[in-house]
Amino acid sequence: MTVSFPDSHPNGDRLLAILLLATLDTKGPEAAFVRDRFLAAGFSVLCVDAGVVGEPAFAPDLPRETIWEAAGTRLRDVRALGDRGKAIAIAARGAAILAAKLHREGRIDAVFGLGGSAGTTIACSAMQVLPYGLPKVMVSTMASGNVGPYVGIRDIAMFHSVVDLCGLNRFSRAMLAQAANAFIGMLRSPVVPEVADKPLLAATMFGVTTPCVSAARDILEAEGYEMLVFHATGSGGRTMEAMIRDRLISGVLDITTTELADQLVGGIMPAGDERLTAAAIRGVPQAISVGALDMVNFGPRDTVPAKFEGRRFHEHNPTITLMRTTPEENDTLGREIAEKACAASGPTAVVLPMRGISALDIEGGPFWWPEADAALFQSLRNWLTMDVELIEADLHINDPKFARLCADVLLKMLRS
Repeated sequence: MTVSFPDSHPNGDRLLAILLLATLDTKGPEAAFVRDRFLAAGFSVLCVDAGVVGEPAFAPDLPRETIWEAAGTRLRDVRALGDRGKAIAIAARGAAILAAKLHREGRIDAVFGLGGSAGTTIACSAMQVLPYGLPKVMVSTMASGNVGPYVGIRDIAMFHSVVDLCGLNRFSRAMLAQAANAFIGMLRSPVVPEVADKPLLAATMFGVTTPCVSAARDILEAEGYEMLVFHATGSGGRTMEAMIRDRLISGVLDITTTELADQLVGGIMPAGDERLTAAAIRGVPQAISVGALDMVNFGPRDTVPAKFEGRRFHEHNPTITLMRTTPEENDTLGREIAEKACAASGPTAVVLPMRGISALDIEGGPFWWPEADAALFQSLRNWLTMDVELIEADLHINDPKFARLCADVLLKMLRS
């Protein structure tokens, strides 16, 4: 994991190098503006042209042909397609391959991109293959909307350009300068060094399971482990799965599996079909629970699809509406968890809080529905094999005793 950036390269041969990605046929003046600020600040810049149609506004350090070659094609072949969408997809793939290669060779230390939807897709594709901690900044016309597809699971900072990047003016200069200054600050500021002397554990949390996860975290950290807690909002689950696949995680406290409900029912926070698979594949010890499987996430109340009218809802805040899962949905979710747990090649346990699975699922609470929870629990009993330990606790998920139980289950697996 990249965590620190000195004023010069460790071997003393060069200054920190910034990879600057832009379509120089349409964003040339803007790219030149930020390039000159980086050079004036004492950094070296490797500018790559990702354009395809017109000629670049200035000569880049790496011509656009470099990107197409990295993607396994040629510029003339891309132009012959006559399909802008396909050209962008190819450029994104080539930029990612090229960025990864430049980083492996030690030629870049940070990435800066600017553009509209096409330029953002291309530059962010390159950023998504680079290590956590390596500075990544994207100035984009798309930054005030859904940036999930661009950021993915990486630490990409998005700056809204406010106006379209179509020539330099008083607004675009100000926005680009602010983003460039922030980027320069990232490179010059000392970063807290990585401490890798403790095994790293992962946990999943939602607001409605925070007491449980916080208490369990305290217990595990007191035992000498370092905890990464992931917010179960879709991107959180995907990020955790990726870190497990990358062999960064020694154990998983998967308390909050709510993303599975959004994936099944159609909520706005799904984590994909690969959720709850990485630990199984890698053989990483995992304690799994059913936190917040009583809910599916939607946006403001008026955005909930009409097909769900008549269901039980709770307005979590003005931007998030929660919908209670049904017994039928919970039956399906139980089977999915069981099948994924049973496929694990490492020690796995499923721990059930029989008195409620979220802060809302408590007697007298808006999502209290014992029959729905019972369907989930029974499904797990039906489908789990003897290879997976099933622990049923007569406790609510946010009871401190349940947090202690989950922590102890994981500790037992880690120690064995």
